[in-house]
Amino acid sequence: MLALVHTSAVHVPVFDALRDEDHPGLQLRHFVGAELLERARGEGGPEAVAAEVRGLVERAVGEGARAVLCTCSTIGAVAEATAAGAGVPVLRVDRPMAAAAVAAGPRLVVLGTVTSTLGPTVALVEEEARRAGAPVRVRTLLVEEAWEHFAAGDADAYARAVADAVDDVRDADSIVLAQASMAPAQRLTRTSVPVFASPRPGLAAAAAAARPGRGV
Repeated sequence: MLALVHTSAVHVPVFDALRDEDHPGLQLRHFVGAELLERARGEGGPEAVAAEVRGLVERAVGEGARAVLCTCSTIGAVAEATAAGAGVPVLRVDRPMAAAAVAAGPRLVVLGTVTSTLGPTVALVEEEARRAGAPVRVRTLLVEEAWEHFAAGDADAYARAVADAVDDVRDADSIVLAQASMAPAQRLTRTSVPVFASPRPGLAAAAAAARPGRGV
């Protein structure tokens, strides 16, 4: 069984659909900490919810998870840091995306709709660049007005606002959508620049980690 830790219930059907498309038969169990993102944003950063994230991971492992995937970019590093004591792989959904974006070229733009995701995503991209020995120049773009649509439950307007911002980007070799919730915008963009979203590659990596016989 693969456990997914979310900060919004809207991600549950997204990852269930990806599982059905790409990994039929994979058992998923979802753990939603809806308050974690707001607390991380309002209380000084992801470390403010480290204990709660650790608790969710421990609960997932206690219920039989062979691997845990955190789908929130803001708390992804905190979740990943629990791996040493978890006894199973703990992955952050955006790491495979970051590696792919680094491989696309040195000029990289990270788009986010909440400020709290930008720092962790840039740090992850730079970490993957060091790992690959690839120089990168990272710019960030906050599409704050899009978040209002997400908060209001208007997924279509949210995706459209993100896609419009993507299409306005110039002088980039790759564009990273910093939150899993932004992935639908990938299908709406008209840009020729590669646009990377995290859910599909993140789930693929976690599914591989959860296979029987795979070590920690």
